[in-house]
Amino acid sequence: MERLKALMRMTAVRLSAVYLLLFAVCAVVLVFYVTATASNILKSQSRAAIAEEISELGLIYETAGIIGLVRTIDRRARQPGASLYLATDATGRIIAGNVESLQAGVLDKGGFTENVFGYERFADNADDRYHIAVAEVVSLPNGMRILVGRDQTEQERFRQVVRSALILALALMGAAALLAWVFVGRRALQRLDRMSAASNRILAGDLTERLPVTGAGDEFDRLSENLNRLLARVALLQEGLRQVSDNIAHDLKTPLTRLRNRAEAALGGGTGEGVPREALEGMIGEADQMIRTFDALLMISRVEAGSHPVLKDRVDIATIVADVCELYEPLAEEVGARLVVDAPSPVPALVSRELIAQALSNLIDNALKYAVGKGRQTTVTIRLSAQDGNCILSVADDGPGIPADQHERVLERFYRLDQSRTMPGSGLGLSLVQAIARVHDGELTLEDAAPGLRVVLVFPLDGRTGSDDGG
Repeated sequence: MERLKALMRMTAVRLSAVYLLLFAVCAVVLVFYVTATASNILKSQSRAAIAEEISELGLIYETAGIIGLVRTIDRRARQPGASLYLATDATGRIIAGNVESLQAGVLDKGGFTENVFGYERFADNADDRYHIAVAEVVSLPNGMRILVGRDQTEQERFRQVVRSALILALALMGAAALLAWVFVGRRALQRLDRMSAASNRILAGDLTERLPVTGAGDEFDRLSENLNRLLARVALLQEGLRQVSDNIAHDLKTPLTRLRNRAEAALGGGTGEGVPREALEGMIGEADQMIRTFDALLMISRVEAGSHPVLKDRVDIATIVADVCELYEPLAEEVGARLVVDAPSPVPALVSRELIAQALSNLIDNALKYAVGKGRQTTVTIRLSAQDGNCILSVADDGPGIPADQHERVLERFYRLDQSRTMPGSGLGLSLVQAIARVHDGELTLEDAAPGLRVVLVFPLDGRTGSDDGG
C-alpha cells in the first residue's frame, strides 16, 4: 500500500492517470454520441416508413372498407421480412397480423409510441420469439385498432455490441495502464530508493557518495548529474575550508607570535627612542602581511563560491599580457631578471579582464620571487597562443623549479616548499590562479621547463560556462 501511495505521488503516474481518464471519458462520450445519433437516424427512418404504410392502409380503408383493410394487413404480415402488423377488434382480440402477443398498454394510446415496447411474434425457434419494436397505433370509428411498426431488435443488438466493445476496450486500456504503472513505476521507485539511500549516506557525512546515474538520459539521470555536480562543488568547498582552517592555524601562528614578541619587546625595556618605532614598524609589517593573506583567502573564496557574479567581456588577452608585463618590468630589472614576452595579437576571448590580469600577475610575481638567483640573470618567458578554441597562457622561468611530486601540493592553500619558507609570501598565489582558471572553465598545470618551472593556464576563448564539478 505504501509503495502504491508513493507511486501515485509521482508526477508521471498522475499524468498517465489523467490522460487515461480523459481518453476514457472522450471514448465514452464519442461512443454514446455515435450510437445515439445512429439510433435517432434509424428511428426517424422507421417513423417515416411507418407513416407511409399507415397512409397506404388509410387509402385502402377508404376504398375497400374494413374487410379490405384486414385482408391487406393479413397479406402483408405473411410476406418475408414483413414489418410489424396487427389488427384488433374493439375488445382487443387479435384479428389479423404477425404478432402473437403484445406488451400491455401499447394499444391504449393512439399515435406513435414514444419508447420501444416488447412483443411476441410467431416463430418456431423460442429464442427468436421475443423482440422489441416501435409502432404507430390508429383507432378506427368502430373501435378497431390498427398497429403498424418496425422491429428494433437489431438496432438494440447494435447498441449492445457497441457498449460491450466500449467496456472491453476500457478494461483493456485499464489493464495496459496498470501493467505500465507496475513496470515503469516499479523501476522508477527502485531508482528513487537508490537515490534516497545515497542521499542518506550523504546526509550521514559521506560527501564522496554520489547519486546513481543509469545512462538512460532521462529526468532522473539529469537530476542526479546536476546534484552530483553540486555535491562535488560542496565537497571541494568543504575541503578548501578544512585546508584553510588547518593552514591558518599553522601558518598564521608564526606571524602572530612574532607580532606578540615585538609588542612585548616594545613594552618591555627599550631605552632608545628608535626602539619603540622599529618595533611598531615591524608590527605593522607583520600585520600588513596577515592582511594580504586574508585578502587573498577572501578573494579565493569569493571566486570559488561564486558569491559575486564574474562579469566577462570580449577582450584581447594579448593586451592584458602587455599591460601586466609593463607593470612588472621595473621590478624585474630591480631583481636582475629579464621578461620575454611572446604574445601575438589579437587573441580575443570572453573573460573577466581583472581576474585574468590577477592570475598573470601572481604567476609573474612567483617567478620573480622564487626563480631569481644570486650572481645570474633569470629569464621569465610569458607566451600566449590560441589553439583548438582555447587560449594558452604560460609563464616559464629558468630557476630551480619544483619537484614533479610537489606539483599538486603547491596548488593547495598555504602549502610552501621548505626552501621558500624563508621568503615573504603566504602560499596562496597558485591557489588563487587555480580558482580563476576554474571560474573560466579552464585548468592550471605545472610542467618542468628543464631547467625551471612552466605554469600553463588554459581556458576557452568563447567563455562557455561549462558544468564544473570542481573535481
